[in-house]
Amino acid sequence: MIVSADNCPDVTIVVPVRNEGGNIEPLVIEIEAAMKGGGSFEVIYVDDGSTDNTEAELIRLEVTRPWLHHLKHDRSCGKSAAVRNGVKAARAPVIVTMDGDGQNDPAVVPRMLAELKEAGPHCGLVAGQRLGRQDTAFKRLQSKVANVVREAFLDDGTRDTNCGLKCFPRAVYLDLPFFDGLHRFLPALVRRDGYAISLIDVVDRPRLSGVSNYGFFDRLWVGIADLLGVTWLVRRRKKLPHIVAGSSRAL
Repeated sequence: MIVSADNCPDVTIVVPVRNEGGNIEPLVIEIEAAMKGGGSFEVIYVDDGSTDNTEAELIRLEVTRPWLHHLKHDRSCGKSAAVRNGVKAARAPVIVTMDGDGQNDPAVVPRMLAELKEAGPHCGLVAGQRLGRQDTAFKRLQSKVANVVREAFLDDGTRDTNCGLKCFPRAVYLDLPFFDGLHRFLPALVRRDGYAISLIDVVDRPRLSGVSNYGFFDRLWVGIADLLGVTWLVRRRKKLPHIVAGSSRAL
């Protein structure tokens, strides 16, 4: 279902990308097919400072798809910043994120939306967990080590926090503290705020074209610092009291 500019869609799909020109059209077509017959939706691609034809492809496809939009960073700021700006620009109360390289299957999105709805207001996140990883052996090893270490520190209940497929209420996400690397710690921080999380196994697919834009040694030490910071945040959480009575006025 296509929405007009005057109506808010039911869901916004946010796709962060950098130099993914060859993957734009195939993934847009798959998203369109996956969302056909469901509720209203919009898709926001966030171009994180691409230097290839990523933006040109998005502009071309937007001509015939009024539900497709894009933002572009003037320089590369990282995946977390791209997701954050996409969520801030979204009009829907529910957000789905996915990677732009084609490894996440959009066909899973309706199932994630149904899971979030069925779980009720106490659920703050539905997260994908990848099966049959299609990455290199070295990348699978680094992810395995990182997940073991993260789980030991945070006990966040998931074996794969770096899967791009996630579904959450927009308001829950925007209440989280923002930092570079936030996307890797959503389960721990959502649980910290008192929400339940739901996990769905998803099949990983080979990258459609191009190469990964995120290297191991570029994020190793930053990831360790982030882990220590998030561990501190989780342990220092203070539960706010419930408001049971009072009055308010516009200031």
